[in-house]
Amino acid sequence: MKVSNRVWNIEASPMRKLNPIVRELIQQGIKVYQLNIGQPDIKTPNAFLNAIQDFSDEIISYTPSEGIPELIKSIQNYYKMYNIHFNEDEILVTNGGSEALLYAFMGVCDIGDQVLIPEPFYSNYNTFAKLAGAEIVAIPTKIEDDFALPSFEKLDALINKKVKAILLTHPGNPTGKVYNQEEMQRIAKLALKHDLFIIADEVYREFVYDGISYNSFASREEIKDRVIIIDSVSKRYSACGARIGCISSKNKQLMKQLLKVCQSRLSVPILEQIGATALFSTPKEYFYEIIEIYRKRRDIVYQSLKQMEGVICGKPQGAFYIIAKLPIDDCDAFAKWMLEKFRINNETLLLAPAKSFYSTQGMGNDEMRIAYILEEESLKRAMYILQEALKKYPGRKY
Repeated sequence: MKVSNRVWNIEASPMRKLNPIVRELIQQGIKVYQLNIGQPDIKTPNAFLNAIQDFSDEIISYTPSEGIPELIKSIQNYYKMYNIHFNEDEILVTNGGSEALLYAFMGVCDIGDQVLIPEPFYSNYNTFAKLAGAEIVAIPTKIEDDFALPSFEKLDALINKKVKAILLTHPGNPTGKVYNQEEMQRIAKLALKHDLFIIADEVYREFVYDGISYNSFASREEIKDRVIIIDSVSKRYSACGARIGCISSKNKQLMKQLLKVCQSRLSVPILEQIGATALFSTPKEYFYEIIEIYRKRRDIVYQSLKQMEGVICGKPQGAFYIIAKLPIDDCDAFAKWMLEKFRINNETLLLAPAKSFYSTQGMGNDEMRIAYILEEESLKRAMYILQEALKKYPGRKY
């Protein structure tokens, strides 16, 4: 018997594929600084578990396919803080941002349709596109240019009759890129000219540094009916395991059809929805504190990388990731070598190979994504290990 090409062609997660080696090393007593995945170490607000503990229903029942009304209302109130106004029927609660992204691909693409995405991009976009029968067309950006979008003319040249949408992570994973008003206007102009949807993955909305002003694609009036917002409590409230996200759009027709998709999976777990509802009441001061924590962590990693010979990187403006070009022959080989061969005082390091964040063949071979999600002293130690590993790696290029 033969498995389907659909699943055969899906690549293993670049963030998770080396985890079996890590588990074995930990069992051997080796400390591994894991900077490969965006799992925050910030404590989840108490409101989440407190709300679940207060749950008194005698039956764990199905909930409405669109999400419980209390959670939808909390999401509405949250967006109002950004002057974004969604009606109740314009929000669908999903099993994490991942399900929301899959639904977005399904909602705008038929088999063989295409979606433009600036690369490098979150590697699971490849998976969601393939599951939906869609194709990704890469918008090339360069680390040397801080991943700025190309000109309107170059973007326009990528459009053909198969392209149905543009997907952007804002702020960016894996780049930390925050799009400025001019770049957002460029995307809006492109979408209007070619009648495209804009899928805006904005799960890192709070994580913007250095006084940069953040603007959501949903706040632009001229494209309000073609913007699809992807969101999640995972990063914002350090609640990745809760698996609560949402997809929101002013496009009534799209949302009506996506509700049918939600109905096919019945509902999102009730306890997690109750906990997430409480998370949205978290005071703003919570974000002031954690943004400063991540800014300091970013500065540690960025300054450390800038001091390493042969390393190229820009300064991330948002999220909690940085892409670094290293003087190595192959990012997969380097990541595996560090785990299997390199130790300093019985410690080593795990990063995410960046080639899987590209769809263009040959791109990202010498790049790694670093998630600065550990406390400061651990990050300093991890950067020291990386610096020493680069000196001894047998595949060093220069």
